[in-house]
This record gives sequence, structure tokens and C-alpha cells, in this order.
Amino acid sequence: MLLCGSTLRQTLLLFPKGHLLWRSQTGRGQLRMASSHPLAAVCQMTSTPDKEANFSTCKRLVEQAKDGGASMVFLPEGFDYIGSNREETLQLSESLQGDIITRHTQLAKKLNVWLSLGGFHERGHDWENDRRIYNSHVIINGRGEVVSVYRKGHLFDVELTGKGVSLKESAFTIPGPSLVPPVQTPCWKGMVGLGICYDLRFPELSLALQRQGAEILTYPSAFTVATGAAHWEVLLRARAIETQCFVLAAAQVGAHHAKRSSYGHALAVDPWGVVMGDCGGADVGVTMVEIDLQRLQDIRRDMPVQQHRREREYYSFLD
Repeated sequence: MLLCGSTLRQTLLLFPKGHLLWRSQTGRGQLRMASSHPLAAVCQMTSTPDKEANFSTCKRLVEQAKDGGASMVFLPEGFDYIGSNREETLQLSESLQGDIITRHTQLAKKLNVWLSLGGFHERGHDWENDRRIYNSHVIINGRGEVVSVYRKGHLFDVELTGKGVSLKESAFTIPGPSLVPPVQTPCWKGMVGLGICYDLRFPELSLALQRQGAEILTYPSAFTVATGAAHWEVLLRARAIETQCFVLAAAQVGAHHAKRSSYGHALAVDPWGVVMGDCGGADVGVTMVEIDLQRLQDIRRDMPVQQHRREREYYSFLD
């Protein structure tokens, strides 16, 4: 299937027996995309407490994305599992040296593909004493090496009266100590900045990553249905527009267990704020998008927002 410009939306939908339907504005097409630019695969899945079933889904999505020509595959927050209660969430957690990350490093090496694993339940450094975890975004290169780990800095402690949303992430999660530098990948010779889910609501993070050279921002997420319907797309487009970056946001979708469901709509947005791909609100699948860094450079040249930004003292004058 040929791309028809940067506004084309195309999605691979995964069905129960592994059959594929390529959905786009031009209808059905072949699995492998014809493209002059590197491809990113932004995934959507429905994690449960069953870690083995979740890994099978991740493996299938990554393999299909690689078959479709993807250079880098983005999986959502909670790709490893989503527990039904605090104790289960803690009990299922692992270290970076555990089985889940090991199996994903082996998969990346086997397929020679980069992986963004957003929202891994990583046991904290003092796990034996405090039984607390990090929410960690792990980047694995095509040689199967962990090259960066960002630990989520903004924790989701929110109770929305009347909307059925009550989560307190800080009850068992340690806030990450700092941002990490954007990651240089050979996939498209661009810099990838790392965030996770609730970080999306803090433009200071995306602007800091952009100042350090990020051209692609990632927000692997598990947005609630209520907050997703209200804010998901507008926040992602805002982060893309204000930083003039590509924004890639893998997502959880549907019911994880009796107590929790996610909004879906794994999204890819270009630096002009145009939605390039959307997985919708129902299906497990992948959206495949071109990363055209020349388009990014053209946008930044034509509207030089970063050059027009004032010194930091200007913005802190009222503090």
C-alpha cells in the first residue's frame, strides 16, 4: 500500500486467530507498506493480570509490525500486565533482569527491531524492605540491549467524583528522580524523548525534552475512559504543536478486569498537529506511520517557535 501524504491514517487490526485487516482511508491493502521514510509501529492492546497471555499479544504485535516494515515498535503502559488490586500488582512485578524484559530483549534481537516498552512494573531498589515499584519506560535496541530507562515522574493520584475514576498510583509507586536524555536511534536518525501516560499533562516535560534535541515524543499510556474521551487527543496534539515534534502514544484499550477499562485510540501525531494514525477505541492492533524528519525541519523553519521563545527569566518574572 502506498502512502498518500502525511495525513493518511492506516491501521493493522488484529483478530482472534491472527488474521489481519489493513484499514486506511484507501481501503484494504497489503501487509508491507511501501515507504521512502522509516516506519514506526504504535500498538494497542488489552493487558490483564495474565502475564503469559500479555506477552503472546506483544510478541504477535511486534512480529506483525516488523513484517509491515517497522523500524521501531511502541508498546503501551502496562504491556506486561495490569493487576486487579494493589497486592496483585506488586506480586507480579519484576526487576529489569527478570523474565519479562529478558524475553523482550530476545525478541528485539531476533527481529532486529527497536522496542519502546512503556510502563513496565519495575521493582524498586529497596524492594525487600518497602515493596514499592517504579513505572518504567524501557528502550531496547535491535541488538537486544537495554539502552535507556525512564521512570515515570508524575504519578496519577486522581479521584473524579461522579466519573468512576479513583486511582492512587503513589500508594505503591516511587516517582522517578529525573528525566532522561532523548535516545538516538538509527531507525530514522532522530532523537526520541520518553514520557509515560500522566506525564502528558505536563508541558514542561515535553519542552525540556525538545530543548535536549527530541524530535519524537512518546507517551505510552493506559488512559481511563472518562479522561481519554475528554482530553486524550487534544493533549497529544497540543504537545506535538507546541514542541513541533512527532508524538507517538501507544495505548491500552477495553476491559482489563472487572474494576478497570482503558480508552484506547493509540495515536500518532505529526509536528503540525495532524493525526497520522489512530487505532480506534475497540480493537487490539497497530497503526503504522512514516517518520519524515524533513517535514519536521520544514515546519520548524517556517514557524521558528523555538527561536522566538524568550529567556527563562521572562517566564518566571511573576513567580
